Amino acid sequence: MAKDFEVIVLGAGTAGESVASNLAEEGRSVVLIEAHRVGGECPFVACMPAKSLLRSAEVRHVMTRATELGAVSVDPQLDDDDAAFDTAVARRDKVTGGLDDSGAAKGMEDAGVTLVRGRGRVTKPGVVEVDGEEYGYTDLVIATGSSAIRPPIDGIEDVPTWTSDQILINDERPKSLVILGGGPVGCELAQAHVRFGVQVTLVEAAERLVVNEEPSVSEDMAAVLRDDGVDVRVGSKATEAEAVEGGARLHLDDGSALEAERIVLCVGRAPNTKDIGLEVLGIEPAKSGLATDEHCRVVGQEHVWAAGDVTGVAPFTHAANYQARVITANLMARPATADYRAIPRTIFTDPPLASVGMSLSRAEEEGIDAITATLALGETARSASEGEPRGRLVLVADRSRGVLIGASAMGGAADEWIGEAVLAIRAEIPLDVLTDVVHPFPTFSEVYEPPLRELAAQLDTTQTG
Repeated sequence: MAKDFEVIVLGAGTAGESVASNLAEEGRSVVLIEAHRVGGECPFVACMPAKSLLRSAEVRHVMTRATELGAVSVDPQLDDDDAAFDTAVARRDKVTGGLDDSGAAKGMEDAGVTLVRGRGRVTKPGVVEVDGEEYGYTDLVIATGSSAIRPPIDGIEDVPTWTSDQILINDERPKSLVILGGGPVGCELAQAHVRFGVQVTLVEAAERLVVNEEPSVSEDMAAVLRDDGVDVRVGSKATEAEAVEGGARLHLDDGSALEAERIVLCVGRAPNTKDIGLEVLGIEPAKSGLATDEHCRVVGQEHVWAAGDVTGVAPFTHAANYQARVITANLMARPATADYRAIPRTIFTDPPLASVGMSLSRAEEEGIDAITATLALGETARSASEGEPRGRLVLVADRSRGVLIGASAMGGAADEWIGEAVLAIRAEIPLDVLTDVVHPFPTFSEVYEPPLRELAAQLDTTQTG
């Protein structure tokens, strides 16, 4: 006989943890099924180890520059790449808890969640099986996450490779890396490793890095990485890989070849929808993931919900948390809908890139009469005091409605001050209100003021014309 629960959650990553614990704390009977670690990838092999390594690399970079300027005494470890990397790895492992999920598991149990270790599969409507044990449900939440894609490159299976997950649990400092994929993960891994003396080549098939962002901000990212010593190759497609002494050789479509100890695969992720029994429920997932409605319910299903990477909506921990909140509210009879217009995107390089909403090209593709304005971050007084002139802010507005619909930024603390644009887009704050906002002096956030006034002036010109 199946053990009956009100809700079964498949996957104990960010979204699954949130739904399960919040429902249990409100008195619902919940079983959470996870084959790997409670907490998913973010705290152990993705977000947190990557940001820890980036922070250590940033500190080393700043200290090295200060030493060169004579501002601080020379630290012998700064000149020892291996020793510095070992220290960074030790800190990374402390941040990730040594890949131990026992604390997260206890947190679930303390909240009243029944935690089941194993791979869950729907065997018939209303029933999930784990290692021969059956569990009944009224509502099913699918939060199975995503997995790294292995690109179809001839010979790639015969050479030493790492996925982004694998490189972030590695303890050895490689001498050289070729990173395939110039998206957020590829850019972060490139900077983190080049600052520990690793020879890094970053290969992107598109004509620029982070291709979905504003072109000028993408160029800023490429410039930052090149300044750090990364060999950035854009518009280059890998065609073949072969094993060579000491590592791998990667052939590109321009006729060139690259050699490195390892090839790091950062070409994207695919939703984990296979072998969980979706066909039993009549669900046929798209390549991009499970289609959901505005309530985060799987399209065509009354009692099946989905959150996180498996939906293909936005591959971010904060997006997964948001979807989890929407699902929890709906399951507790508090109707809620998801609005994805203002989900921020951040690349935690030094300086960071942050964006939200639409780029100008995306707005034009959707038929929006869009206007744009930009300002270099070097125009702010804070840039002068920090000695950090790099970066810019690009704003996109809907001319007809007089509101922001997009913002892209790169520069000091951009991951923090992008929040102003997030709120402006989500709340549809009129431009004439935004231009009246006073920012503290001197801060990077002052970069908003001139382009906002420029956008408002463009509106005035249109209206008076």
